[in-house]
This record gives sequence, C-alpha cells and structure tokens, in this order.
Amino acid sequence: MKIDLNSDMGEGFGPYRLCDDEALMDVVSSANIACGFHAGDPEMMLRMVRLAKARGVGIGAHPGFPDRLGFGRRDMPVSAEELRAQVLYQLGALSAIAASEGLTVDHISFHAAMGNRVNHDPALCDLVLTAVKTVAPEIIVFCMSGSEIERSALRCGLKTLTLFLADRAYDAEGALVPRSIANSVIKEEMAVRARVKQFLETATVTTIDGQTIAMPARSILVHSDTPGSLELAKIVRSEIEATGAALAPARDVIA
Repeated sequence: MKIDLNSDMGEGFGPYRLCDDEALMDVVSSANIACGFHAGDPEMMLRMVRLAKARGVGIGAHPGFPDRLGFGRRDMPVSAEELRAQVLYQLGALSAIAASEGLTVDHISFHAAMGNRVNHDPALCDLVLTAVKTVAPEIIVFCMSGSEIERSALRCGLKTLTLFLADRAYDAEGALVPRSIANSVIKEEMAVRARVKQFLETATVTTIDGQTIAMPARSILVHSDTPGSLELAKIVRSEIEATGAALAPARDVIA
C-alpha cells in the first residue's frame, strides 16, 4: 500500500522561519506550500518549490485568509465571492511559480479558518471547488473523510485524498478537537507513534474520550508548527516504513 506523508511548508515571511523546511522536506512526500496570505511570500514559495523539485516531493497549494497576525486561524467576514477570488489568487500564484520550474501543483489543502469556513457551507464549498476545477481540473483535494469538502469535491468531479492528522486529537464524531481544548495537540513521541501504528494497522483512531472510530485515510499530516514537528514527521515516516507501506506523494497514492 502507498501512503502519503504531508506537512505545511513555507509558513514564514521574509527572514522569519516557522520550522526547518529544508530538513522537513527530506522526510515528507507532499508539501502544502503557503501562498502568501496567512504566511509565505514569492521568494519563499519559489524556494519551497525548488526544494520539493530536488527531492521529488509533491507540490500543493495551502491557501488561507489574509491574516498574518492570526496565522490564518481567525475567521474573516469576507463574502463568498471574495473567498473564491482569494483561493484562485493563491492557487494561481503558486501554479505560476511551479510552472517556472517545470512543475505543476498536484493538490490543494485549505488552511485553518478558511478551511473551516468552506467546510461548514455546502454552497460556498461548491462555489470554491467549481472555480478550482476550472483552472486546475486534475488537482487533488486534501480533506477529512466524511467532510463537506470531500463531498463537494466529488460533486465537482475532483479527485480527493483523505487525511489522518497524527498530531491532533479527534472527537467521537471524527472531527478535530479545537486547539483551545487541553490535549488537542499531541506532542509526545510515544503517543504519536502509537496513534500512527494504530491507524496503519487498523484504520482506526482513539478519540480524546477513549472511543475507537474508523479513520479511512491515505495521507498523514504533521503540522510544521507543532513543537518538534521534524521529529514527529520522522517518527511517522519510520512507522510507515515499518509496516512495509511505500511512502509516495499524493499523485502516486491515488494513481
């Protein structure tokens, strides 16, 4: 079985860096590159694309709200048309940079508050993903299993790849526990290793209240802003390899 390991990349600005992107790029198989709104800038985007190209890592757009101070985690009162335009603007910017290096953007993964807004509004979701398909008909939509984004992508005729978040707690409904809740972000090595092993062997996850629920996914996400993200990504990769699964970018997982 092929499994993708992805992480958010290039989430800095100018000389400021959130994580060791170069080292993390050596571990993952797909990179979700910030497109200049919640984080990132043109030069950083180009650097991320070149790093991915050198390592055979899949390139994805990671659009968010234009809220640097809030790191894109705060909702913004934008209209549906504004949000649609913001997504297209960011996807277009990364696509142009990727094309300049002879590459294409393989996938799209919505960031934080933008993803939450889209996921909770079926009409908005259809509007945005229909627009995405118009400019990138072969793009893969990263999403949670059973989410509105997944349903909308299928309605729009887009390919999807469902995610398991190794460093975030789930509730009994399969939704992520808000970051404001204690223990919503999982940082301990043994806990992450156990969660990944359980997911790979049984396609399940243990929720924050101790229940076991199904987790149908083919890609594992490690957030680069989680403390110790590089080590967490290495742990995830080692567990994938220990099961005999093949690490592969999104385009190869669904091929």
